[in-house]
Amino acid sequence: MNFKTFDFVKHRKYYFILSAILIIAGIVSLFLHGLNLGVDFSSGTRVQIQIGKTFVEKDIEQAIKKIGMEPGSITTSGANLDNAVVMFQDPMTKDQYAQLTKVMQEKYGAQVSLQESTVNPLVSKELAKSALYALLFASIGIVLYITIRFEHRLAISAIIALLHNVFLVISLFSLFQIEVDLPFIAAILTIVGYSVHDNIIIFDRIRDNLKHMKLKTVQDVEDLVNKSIRSTFVRSINTVLTVLIMAVALYIHGGESIKNFTLALIIGLTFGAYSSIFIASQLWVQWREHDLKREKTKRKPA
Repeated sequence: MNFKTFDFVKHRKYYFILSAILIIAGIVSLFLHGLNLGVDFSSGTRVQIQIGKTFVEKDIEQAIKKIGMEPGSITTSGANLDNAVVMFQDPMTKDQYAQLTKVMQEKYGAQVSLQESTVNPLVSKELAKSALYALLFASIGIVLYITIRFEHRLAISAIIALLHNVFLVISLFSLFQIEVDLPFIAAILTIVGYSVHDNIIIFDRIRDNLKHMKLKTVQDVEDLVNKSIRSTFVRSINTVLTVLIMAVALYIHGGESIKNFTLALIIGLTFGAYSSIFIASQLWVQWREHDLKREKTKRKPA
């Protein structure tokens, strides 16, 4: 595809249909499955067991039951699949942690080490509240910034695209039941920032081109946006790719503690690049064309 001649505006209805399908699928997933909340938000204990050799999840479950505990879930982790992550719905005591360490070392050897993080219900509620406030204040700040810098149509289009990105990331985490924890919230805030940056690159060019063009017809609007996207396309893609390459490298070689953060970042950056080119600017086209048609109708003699 030659982006210098590609008509980005012509097929916008298909972009809207694709996004609508993804959003509906996300709503259904959230309704049926909800989110897999980590201990940061649901309370309980998360134990990462570094075994150092292959293991069977059923054996670990039996070892845990020996000390009178019931695991909520057990998942394999690590580059060599030699670690286990165990979730407990109830907070673990120090004695239970010591007993679990002893049982695991007896079964798999002295090289086994455990790392636990426990959150009680009161703390989990405070963390959830703080996360919501962080997202809310960041969103309000971005809305104010875009509204002041651009006309209201561009601002609202950017905000809709931003919400579109965040919701799709949350939907995919719900669909595949990937754990949602505090690093996930950090990733969402990062995605919000990059999404706004992607939109501003194109919107700045639209605003500059508007100074030299008069929008009298629907074709004028489409030509303006196509020209603006084509002139910023390489810059937009290169900006996202630079961060994506780093995020993918972190996902592959980084530690288990940042897996969900980097995965959310990869998904969010991909959707962010898509929405800035195929959603935000196209929404503005749709809105501007509607205004032109309405003005034309008003000018017609009764």
